Amino acid sequence: MDSRMDGSRELRGSMTALVTPFRNGEVDWECLDRLVDRQMAGGTDWLVPCGTTGEAPTLTEHEYERVAESVIARSAGRHPVMIGTGSNSTAEAVRRTKFAASIGAGAALIVTPYYNRPTQEGLFRHYAAIAEAVELPLVLYNVPLRTGVNLGVETVARLRRSFPHVGGVKHATGSVDGVTELLEKCDVVVLCGDDPLTWPMMCLGAKGVISVVGNLEPEWMHTLVESARDRDFTAALRHHRQIHALAAGLGAFGPNPVPIKTAMSLRGLIHEEFRLPLCPLDEPARQGIERLIGDTLRIEAVAA
Repeated sequence: MDSRMDGSRELRGSMTALVTPFRNGEVDWECLDRLVDRQMAGGTDWLVPCGTTGEAPTLTEHEYERVAESVIARSAGRHPVMIGTGSNSTAEAVRRTKFAASIGAGAALIVTPYYNRPTQEGLFRHYAAIAEAVELPLVLYNVPLRTGVNLGVETVARLRRSFPHVGGVKHATGSVDGVTELLEKCDVVVLCGDDPLTWPMMCLGAKGVISVVGNLEPEWMHTLVESARDRDFTAALRHHRQIHALAAGLGAFGPNPVPIKTAMSLRGLIHEEFRLPLCPLDEPARQGIERLIGDTLRIEAVAA
């Protein structure tokens, strides 16, 4: 499949699931602009705000819409923006996806309805309702560990056949299982949703990654994806080891996005602030992340 859809930018490359920076209980808008600038300078291909990593469930409707608008405005057409528009309410997901289309998003990332645990038929009807409401390119987001439901291969293939603008799947199952079957069943674009599996999944045919670690190391992630795409296996393996060590290390300290935001705060990129029910790590965990990113800096120095 040509991953270019309806004149949009290709669904491929290094895509960063942006954190939402907070300060004193409010969104830190100036910091958000700086983060977008840093991503663009680091080679990130797509900006992905308002997802799990962006703590979207804790944003008010006004904050959610303004974050999406701010990222699009800051990118100023230089980089495409994929907005997270999922909800466990189909009507709300439709509303958010229409909003994303109205403000110039390049695509929408739509997580499977969480908590409801619908059947495969329910999942098909959920996504069909969204696809019928907009012509915006849609990326399905399968993350069963968080949502409690797995998006089946046959359901993805059925959606792809029924709606050509259902163009991608963010595969975040914690495994490469299912990727080959997906690509055998239909011509959907597969995007890795687990940083440590980026290279293995691209070896199986994925076109890129929607990354958490990219918030901290956009250049590393971009270089890994480019090396994998170009079949430069020596470089890809080197960068895979770097990303794997960092991603696996951060993941051991708690639920996303707490570890990545903690690491970013230690780098001076954001304030260390979260929205409940997420909360700061205890001091031993925080010190562990500090050691981890210290090791990361040493690896960067060697690589340079």
